[in-house]
Amino acid sequence: MRRVLALATAVLLLAVAAPASAAPRVIVLPGATSAEGITAAGGGEYYTGDLIAGTIFREDVRRGTAERFIEAPPGTMAAGVDLDHRHDLLFVAGGKGGKAYVYNVRTKAKVADYTFGDPQTSFVNDVAVTPYGAWFTDSYHPQLFFVPVVAGVPGPPRTLPLTGPGAGGSPENFFMNDVIATPSGDKLLVAATTPGKVYTIDPLTGASKEIAGLTAPSVASMVLEGHCLWAVQLDDKITRWHLDGDLSNATPAGTITDPLFDQPVSAAKIGNHLAVVNSHIYSGYPPTSPTYEVLIVDA
Repeated sequence: MRRVLALATAVLLLAVAAPASAAPRVIVLPGATSAEGITAAGGGEYYTGDLIAGTIFREDVRRGTAERFIEAPPGTMAAGVDLDHRHDLLFVAGGKGGKAYVYNVRTKAKVADYTFGDPQTSFVNDVAVTPYGAWFTDSYHPQLFFVPVVAGVPGPPRTLPLTGPGAGGSPENFFMNDVIATPSGDKLLVAATTPGKVYTIDPLTGASKEIAGLTAPSVASMVLEGHCLWAVQLDDKITRWHLDGDLSNATPAGTITDPLFDQPVSAAKIGNHLAVVNSHIYSGYPPTSPTYEVLIVDA
């Protein structure tokens, strides 16, 4: 851990004397006890969640700064996050207890509080916003949860049972982690950390298919842009993949590594760069790193 912090300090000092492109930028989340999801807020700003404490941070990647944006009450978690830009709604996967939350980012007020699945065994790990609403994963059950958004108001949830190879997970078996969607929302992609696989999901039927050729051990999350997929892996790498037209097959397109990676858990695209969240999750649970940070690296 000291090695990572020493490198982070060196990078910050270099950033003062050299152009931003000369080294990755490190944005420390003030007072964070952990770090998990990230989503673009617009205008060079991003939201990141503190998994254990539930705090929502807002980062300005142009300035390299971060602030505590929404303070959550004790017992609240923040795993994956995604923003409905049309309605200024931040959807937060709430982790344990099958919880999920929705905040209005203009007022910082919580506007919805959900309990999905079985409160004793469901772990709501990630969320993806589509034109119709938000989809949430359950890491211990083969199901997704959907919250519709009508006229800017989150509605009552429904559960989508999954079938096919992506229908893994049980109260004793951690499976699904991240979920993302195509821009139209007509296809979902989910990442299964333990087998290191990615599956497509039909949001109408729940039928799943494995993306052939794609193996990403310890995959925690994904970024999709056109037919390029970045798989963020807890084993300190991000692999690039090129997907075919119907997203059924993948070919490798490179690997991103960085000495500052410390169990990267999520990422968001910034032009030709990625904003990558370090989780330090292998330091323990709860994690015990003295700092948690967002790294800006070449995509």
